[in-house]
Amino acid sequence: MKFQAPWIMRLGGFGISCAIRSWMGTMDYRKVCEDSAADPISPDFSGPMIYVFWHEYIAIPFYLRGRCNIFMLLSRHRDAEWLSYAARYMGFGTVRASSSRGSVAGLRELLRLGKTTNLVITPDGPRGPRRTLAQGCIYLSSRLQIPLVCVGFGCDRPWRVTKAWDQSVIARPFSRVRMVMSRPIQIPADLNRCEIEQHRIDVQEILESRTQIAQRWAQSKMRLCDELPLAKTPAPLRILDERG
Repeated sequence: MKFQAPWIMRLGGFGISCAIRSWMGTMDYRKVCEDSAADPISPDFSGPMIYVFWHEYIAIPFYLRGRCNIFMLLSRHRDAEWLSYAARYMGFGTVRASSSRGSVAGLRELLRLGKTTNLVITPDGPRGPRRTLAQGCIYLSSRLQIPLVCVGFGCDRPWRVTKAWDQSVIARPFSRVRMVMSRPIQIPADLNRCEIEQHRIDVQEILESRTQIAQRWAQSKMRLCDELPLAKTPAPLRILDERG
């Protein structure tokens, strides 16, 4: 593989961030939060939290929730270097780790950061299997004693990268994008392996159900009774008191 200079990576990351802002800025966003205190841009927010969502939807929170004191776990693979720089331009901190490279150091860094910052994990990444939640987020939540929040996303008739392991979603311009955020899930401390696995199964079911709801919502023209405009800035949101 050819070595790529850091300035090329930075330039590429900047280009990705500009493309995401331009493309995603055309969408119609709506959200439902089961508990408003779980959303980092809410005036009621009480964190830190660990946010989990499926890898295929990574571009959506990338656009919506920057500058919210969030660190994102990304792979050490070279391809993720571009994404790492783009994440910084979008207002996220990053931690680099994977199952095969830097996993212990990455876990230590997440444990350190999780005491004071929000964490974002795509629990089926970086290699899959698609929509299969790994145990890492359960362990982190249990060890740090900060809650997990499952975030389901859906888009109206999105394009998908079918050759990618996660069938990555590309939302169509000017289409509907929907978010369903679960209540904070408190994972007990000092779990054994069997207990971690049971919580893993439970959280996977919650995440998948919220994703399915968001997908059905985006594909229909229905309105949910608790839906709100999904703003993208971390400033205090007066709009949260308005009904769309």
